[in-house]
Amino acid sequence: MAKKATEAKTQSVKIATAAEVKPARNGSALPFSKEEIVSDYRIANQSRIASLIGRREVLSGKAKFGIFGDGKEVPELAMARAFKPGDWRSGYYRDQTFMFATETSTLQQFFAQLYAHADVAADPFSAGRMMNAHFATRSLNPDGSWRDLTKIKNSSPDFSPTGGHMPRLVGLGYASKLFRQNTALYDLKQFSNHGNEVAFGTIGNASTSEGLFFEAINAAGVLKIPMIVSVWDDEYGISVPAEYQTTKGSISKILAGFERDKNDDGYIIKVVKGWDYLALCEAYRSVTDEVRKDHVPALIHVIELTQPQGHSTSGSHERYKSKERLVWEAENDCNKRMREWMIDAKIITGAQLDQLEAEDKEIVAEAKAKAWEAFMQPIRASVEVVASTLGELSTQCSLGADVAKVKEHLESIREPLYRDPTEAALEALRLANIENAPAKEKLKSWVADRRKNAADEFASHLYSESTDAALKVKEVKPVFSANSQEVNGSQVMVACFDAAFARDPKVFAIGEDIGKIGDVN
Repeated sequence: MAKKATEAKTQSVKIATAAEVKPARNGSALPFSKEEIVSDYRIANQSRIASLIGRREVLSGKAKFGIFGDGKEVPELAMARAFKPGDWRSGYYRDQTFMFATETSTLQQFFAQLYAHADVAADPFSAGRMMNAHFATRSLNPDGSWRDLTKIKNSSPDFSPTGGHMPRLVGLGYASKLFRQNTALYDLKQFSNHGNEVAFGTIGNASTSEGLFFEAINAAGVLKIPMIVSVWDDEYGISVPAEYQTTKGSISKILAGFERDKNDDGYIIKVVKGWDYLALCEAYRSVTDEVRKDHVPALIHVIELTQPQGHSTSGSHERYKSKERLVWEAENDCNKRMREWMIDAKIITGAQLDQLEAEDKEIVAEAKAKAWEAFMQPIRASVEVVASTLGELSTQCSLGADVAKVKEHLESIREPLYRDPTEAALEALRLANIENAPAKEKLKSWVADRRKNAADEFASHLYSESTDAALKVKEVKPVFSANSQEVNGSQVMVACFDAAFARDPKVFAIGEDIGKIGDVN
């Protein structure tokens, strides 16, 4: 399980061992060692602290928007426990705890993405190009070649339009099905271990009302693919209660007809409370084992979750939740309930947890500070260069006093952005437009370099830039002769499909138009 999130200061407290640990409710022993359980809790606690600090960073202006996974921490720990190298995640923007627990994100990377740090070394998910909490692992090496995806835990990028990731989840699950069934694919060992991989999807309860969700659920059931959909149910969709979003107010109830039958058709469906660590771990273990072995889809409906900070930094949940609901959420917060259970089960004492939680605050604060400093360092360097050049220019032109004011304003900005030194340089160039000053040429050169660098920092790699990029494929001109036959366009398409299928075993067709009647469209 994850070590990175708690890599500092984790040895200061020894887990309590004086009393017997209470068994799980089914009478069995705990699923993991006490040390592992406490480590899990610390990941959840650090994730919660990161959410709280992240909200503050947005409201203070350091970041522009924030959306976080608070209230969903404990079920994500359980999901991470079942997630293996080679598996895939296709989720939405609440899964930060899962990413920490699977070691596919660090706290510092989490904050780097919040600040939109346009450096792949800082934000390996997208180099500042996606919103915060949009997590992706890198499937390609720097030279554009494929990594061995069976050796890493994989995450496809999150979607802002909730539900948009569901068709992709079906594709990821279906890939495992094809790799298991098609022996011609067995040599592609860097992609699959004979289809032993599971595709994990996450979605909020309100987004299960979308058409994309229902289409994906039906497709996965028909195809019988190894796919697990986790529904994080906090009973709201932004400010709208579940009863106004979902029939019967429960996605598992209305999907009951999809449940697996004696012919092994349909879904494994589990409902589990989001604060019950033991039940969650057992549910994810048993369901994942069955899905991986039998290639069947599953739905895990995680209920009784909370969302302590509301939907995002754009609003407050206190505005639409009743006082009774807010009291219930405070009492049933998943981290709080896990903490209470650990103490009650004699896994660790409250005093020991207090000490660890204090250390967790320091760890998260340190990660945030490092991410912010790394983000600000090149900006401050630009400010320093421009301010120095402005100082030179103020002594070389007739409007030197005005240029000095521009310099003074630039240096007064406490937390500058990239635009600030650029705007200052452009304003000074306007003031010195008719001047013949050496510093003016230095500023012009700096602005030109900045624009060139900005294009690379912010607009590169929006599409593939590898040697296999689609735009680099050489055109093959058609060759006609006097004997060339004139045929219907549909025959040309069929010939193309035949050639593609013969050339590449990874190519396949799916859908209504491959029935016996053929492509009716």
